[in-house]
Amino acid sequence: MEFYEVIKTRRSVRAYTDRAIPEGALERIGESVRLAPSACNIQPWSFRIVLNAELRQKIASCYSRDWLKQAPAIVLALGNSEECWKRLDGKPIIDMDIGIVMEHLVLAAAAEGLGTCWVCAYDVERMNKVMNIVSPWSILAISPLGYPAETPAPIKRKEISALFQVLP
Repeated sequence: MEFYEVIKTRRSVRAYTDRAIPEGALERIGESVRLAPSACNIQPWSFRIVLNAELRQKIASCYSRDWLKQAPAIVLALGNSEECWKRLDGKPIIDMDIGIVMEHLVLAAAAEGLGTCWVCAYDVERMNKVMNIVSPWSILAISPLGYPAETPAPIKRKEISALFQVLP
């Protein structure tokens, strides 16, 4: 799919089929993660694509919405708060780095015809425990990954002038 078409058509998907994801698609999505920029090119992340049904159920138990269980895969985005670059005040920017790489992942998934829905509203402490993740690592975002069972309707967006300005 052409890049701008991917951006225009990508939607958060909350209904999935059980159709398996081709290995080639997962490899291309993985390459998009590898190529994502980060501060000082540290790449303080690790991604897990969970296909195992039992483990997906454990992950879904940390989130209150049932639709997460439908997808044939769940993406876990892990960030390392000690390894990442830090601002001058010492504050880690791991959330920003994860935001960049997650956007690469969701756009690559859309280009493959796959749906995603970036989720951060889950019990992080419980999720880390379920997945045996220990500090300084943490699961900072998750997403279902799979073929959409329905096409989400287009959504209304603000006018470009309200969001983007070029100053002389």
